[in-house]
Amino acid sequence: MPGRFLIEGPEDAHVTILFAHGAGAPMDSASMTAAAKALSAKGFRVARFEFGYMAARRTSGDRKPPPRAETLNPEYLAAVVELGAKGPLIIGGKSMGGRVASMVADELYAGGKIAGLLCLGYPFHPPGKPEQLRTQHLKGLKAPALICQGTRDEFGTREEVSGYELSKTIEIRWLEDGDHDLKPRKKISGFSTADHLAAMAETVLAWTGKLKI
Repeated sequence: MPGRFLIEGPEDAHVTILFAHGAGAPMDSASMTAAAKALSAKGFRVARFEFGYMAARRTSGDRKPPPRAETLNPEYLAAVVELGAKGPLIIGGKSMGGRVASMVADELYAGGKIAGLLCLGYPFHPPGKPEQLRTQHLKGLKAPALICQGTRDEFGTREEVSGYELSKTIEIRWLEDGDHDLKPRKKISGFSTADHLAAMAETVLAWTGKLKI
């Protein structure tokens, strides 16, 4: 049973990244672990946490569907306080975790609590439902944000996202042929998942270097 936070990376890291999981997989899933390792290898301190419904699954075995994303906002805010990061903090997550972080980012940024937002595989819309956009709050986002997205992500492909109205504070790093876990088809793209995770981490490092922290 993992503790409240799974933390890796140097204790004296300049930047800490708080990372929440997606709707269906826990904080110690293979994709979350691989992403955290790639980021910690670049010198970031990465702290993963779970929302209450996911933590409860570990003991109850009950796989009820996740609650509406916006109802998790208070839990994300509580995790920021509990972590008590020293120095600059980036919040974000995988899929739904990044979406929840994006909904609390401006409140935290305005209060000087965070330096930016990092989303891996942002769920711009449910798979197969491109008309159900989850971008309204991203149009006026003020916090600096980086989204790393696979070009064939079923929650938002490069072709789809190019037509969205998004805040100019948002940068998107596209990973060729990547799916929702940034995983490419090697025979088609020539890249491996490890390649894309390394590229993601390198992009995050360059992006944080441009922030005023």
